[in-house]
Amino acid sequence: MPEENKQGYGAESIKVLGGLDAVRKRPSMYIGNTSTRGLHHLVYEIIDNSIDEALAGFCTEVVIKINKDGSVTVIDNGRGIPVGIHPKFNKPALEIVMTKLHAGGKFDSNTYKVAGGLHGVGISVVNALSKSFIVKVMRHNKIYKMEFEKGVTKGPMQELGETTQTGTIVTFYPDPEIFEDINFHYEILAARLRELAFLNKGIKIMLTDERPDNGNKEGKKNEFHYEGGIIEFVQYLNKNKNSLHDPIFFEKEKGNICVEIAMQYSDRYNENIFTFVNNINTIEGGTHLSGFKSALTRSMNSYAEKHKMKDVKLSSDDVREGITAVISIKIPQPQFEGQTKTKLGNSEVKGIVDSIVFENLSAFLNENPAIARRIIEKTITAAKAREAARKARELTRRKSALEISSLPGKLADCSSKDATVSEIFLVEGDSAGGSAKQGRNREHQAILPLRGKILNVEKARLNRILHSNEIVTIITALGCSIGEEFNISKLRYHKIILMTDADVDGAHINCLLLTFFYRYMKELVEKGHIYLAMPPLYRVKKGKKGYYVYNDKELQKLLEEIGKEGITLQRYKGLGEMNPKQLWKTTMDPETRMLKKIAIEDAVAADEIFTILMGDEIPPRRKFIEEHAADVINLDV
Repeated sequence: MPEENKQGYGAESIKVLGGLDAVRKRPSMYIGNTSTRGLHHLVYEIIDNSIDEALAGFCTEVVIKINKDGSVTVIDNGRGIPVGIHPKFNKPALEIVMTKLHAGGKFDSNTYKVAGGLHGVGISVVNALSKSFIVKVMRHNKIYKMEFEKGVTKGPMQELGETTQTGTIVTFYPDPEIFEDINFHYEILAARLRELAFLNKGIKIMLTDERPDNGNKEGKKNEFHYEGGIIEFVQYLNKNKNSLHDPIFFEKEKGNICVEIAMQYSDRYNENIFTFVNNINTIEGGTHLSGFKSALTRSMNSYAEKHKMKDVKLSSDDVREGITAVISIKIPQPQFEGQTKTKLGNSEVKGIVDSIVFENLSAFLNENPAIARRIIEKTITAAKAREAARKARELTRRKSALEISSLPGKLADCSSKDATVSEIFLVEGDSAGGSAKQGRNREHQAILPLRGKILNVEKARLNRILHSNEIVTIITALGCSIGEEFNISKLRYHKIILMTDADVDGAHINCLLLTFFYRYMKELVEKGHIYLAMPPLYRVKKGKKGYYVYNDKELQKLLEEIGKEGITLQRYKGLGEMNPKQLWKTTMDPETRMLKKIAIEDAVAADEIFTILMGDEIPPRRKFIEEHAADVINLDV
């Protein structure tokens, strides 16, 4: 008898999802989202299984192929997934692993002492979200095969023949009903595979792209193989910087926890520390990072005091200026905070990392006095600059420049005090700023006109940055301060929109602003608060109809549809050429505008690009421009 309920919520409303139905119903719970990031996460889940085999000592090579039809194949030479009949389910273990959540060998510490994917949902989730999924296992001198469709078994496990090899071959085609776009990006995969090869020295990872439309008729191909491991990782990260010494490296195992650390100082002002646990990038750090920081500060202060090199106490920030470090730990039972696995919570790790770093770094400094002096002198300069920055902040406060109670005079603020619905446009030039102020929604949209190009922060310390009027104006308007005092909870607008002309100068201003946000307010980028406005490039008029067009490709398509006869074509050289009504309609109205959200998909690549484009080294910048010149669509000279 159905349970009656006026709200339509009775016993009959409770649905029990069987098998992998739950994954298909709520895919974002398992892979983050169904856009580009989630799509590539499918590949990572399969590769992680191969890497876990490598960590256990049974796999030396992994091959990843993007096939001509858009599917992906992952091949490894590990032990192969077990194929015997499972005693509880009376089905092949291979089928259980592919069709049931939380089924896998990673829950058994005898099978995998260290593993990245600890929830055991990985490969079954990939199966559930694939239109087709084929797995072949080479084990016991035989080849076995099973096929699936949207997570459902298509038939019994087949025995194909004999072989002397071992390993697993997985080919899957993502389900277009689930994903917004099923086109894999070669560079995104290459970045993660390079990272894995650095973190697992000696393993060979090969990536090929066999699609005919990838822009290269011969296909793209890369092999990642680093015998130097994370030492080579640090050298790769610093390849466009002036390093002060060769990488410092130490590796030690303590209490079943293996700690590997490589570090190197350059003449830059920003820190660049990457932390990994069982190959997982812990972007929010955790106890391993805390242990590293405390030991680094202690060992530097200890050496400086012992050799009477300083008259100021070095802070944690001072000793991290210009450092590039990779911290990689392998631990049998990692405890991650949250499902995202981005922060390590194991309390015992802090002390272990702290003692290993202090002992080994202190020994290195004592054994290499010339390098030690170079590093300590840099940290002392950083300490003096930090003190100068503190005084600059106090001075600007006395002038009320950094106080929210005294907002910049040229800021046209919005009337709403609710940050979640408020947005600020950083606009190039007073002319465009005037149009934006007139055309905006005054309740939710604030306008801050910027004069000229801001300081290139890639080449400046914080004390110099705080003497830049335009930057101080931005800091003041946003309300969340900068450096040690940065507090994202005080952010006054949850959308920060960069609105510049669609020309070279506009692109340069955007690059300068993004460098500032990435280097000194990185959390704004990580939390998705930074956007680029997309103003139109053309206005096409034919008869009484008008069209706004945003790039040359769109223009060509429009002209093919409406014909070229009798049209009036206006090319916008700048935002100031649009009247307030046009600027609102095309670029500022939430109903009709286009915005690009700035996200950090790959922190290593982001750091590299900012270093190349905004740093001192000319050869890598010239090389980058030459390689990417063909990608430029609109260029005003």
